[in-house]
Amino acid sequence: MTTRCDLILPSRDEAPALPPLLARVPDLFAVIVVDNGSSDDTAAVAAGLGATVVTEPVAGYGAAVHAGLLAATHDVVAVMDADGTMHPEELVTLLERVETGGADMAVGRRRPVGRGVWPWHARVGNAGLSWWLRRRTGVAVHDIAPVRVCRRERLLALDVRDRRFGYPVELLIKAQRAGWRIEEFDVGYRPRAAGTRSKVTGSFRGTVRTLRDFARVLA
Repeated sequence: MTTRCDLILPSRDEAPALPPLLARVPDLFAVIVVDNGSSDDTAAVAAGLGATVVTEPVAGYGAAVHAGLLAATHDVVAVMDADGTMHPEELVTLLERVETGGADMAVGRRRPVGRGVWPWHARVGNAGLSWWLRRRTGVAVHDIAPVRVCRRERLLALDVRDRRFGYPVELLIKAQRAGWRIEEFDVGYRPRAAGTRSKVTGSFRGTVRTLRDFARVLA
């Protein structure tokens, strides 16, 4: 089957998560793993599984996503975390929505599949920021776009500048101002792959740091 979309996976120390994750990726997607300063063998594991590997030495989620965008070759791109918390099969609905013109950007809204999957501090912070974003900008989303699908050239034209965790917030704001039709879909949210640790929800401090990045963009 011919691939129709690049799937960008920003990654830092995600080697244990990659084998089961990449095994689930539908043939529609060409995988780009962006190694963002890993201390484990993330790059080697990704290459061994057939993914295109891009090295981005500048630390930060936004830096990794942007590096993946520059390396992408398809008209449509998808972005998703590489920690195994979300299943790539669910991207197919989002991809089809963008390809058929139903939305300019399709984004995911996380729905925990069990108790304790999403730490309370991260969940509360995300809900608060989503409310603030809706109130300030009119973007009708209830999550900070943890997965998203849109057209590559249009995304690059938005000129999103944040290179840290504020990237998806700036993206949503700029897309709204540009008149994009943004549609939100529920996606399952599962426990992280064994042997990995979240840079955001893995600690209260990490969550606070991420929320600070979000708030800086909204200010």
